[in-house]
Amino acid sequence: MDQIDRKIIAAIQEDSRITVSELSKLLSLSRPSTAERLTRLREKGVIEAYTARISLPAIGKEMMLIIQVAGLKVSIQEFEAMIQKDEAIIECHRVTGEVSYFLKAAVADMQAMTMLIDRLIPYGTINTSTVLNSPVPFRIISPAQKEK
Repeated sequence: MDQIDRKIIAAIQEDSRITVSELSKLLSLSRPSTAERLTRLREKGVIEAYTARISLPAIGKEMMLIIQVAGLKVSIQEFEAMIQKDEAIIECHRVTGEVSYFLKAAVADMQAMTMLIDRLIPYGTINTSTVLNSPVPFRIISPAQKEK
């Protein structure tokens, strides 16, 4: 992966709707070369998908929560199947240590938070934190560079 690929990766994370024409101008590279590089990055699995970042408050999800789940009372498979179906959960990470999972959830209000916690309680020990603000809400990810 060279510097041009790194610039492509940064540009499409900043704006996934950037056109090949705009990207080629940004890179000072021909459109066919830019398109070929994009295709190669998709084929290698570097680019998984093109997506949009959505403002949670703008869609009525005023509260973001970080939920720790420990001491599972059901199988991993049962818990993960339930989490995948719950639309309030926007991320789920299985981790090492005393806590088994970190969940990121978005809900409209305290009542919705209470209902989510009530849904989770049968599955394990729940510890919920409300996000007050996010100093780093999104970061463009750069590929690791090999040391010389």
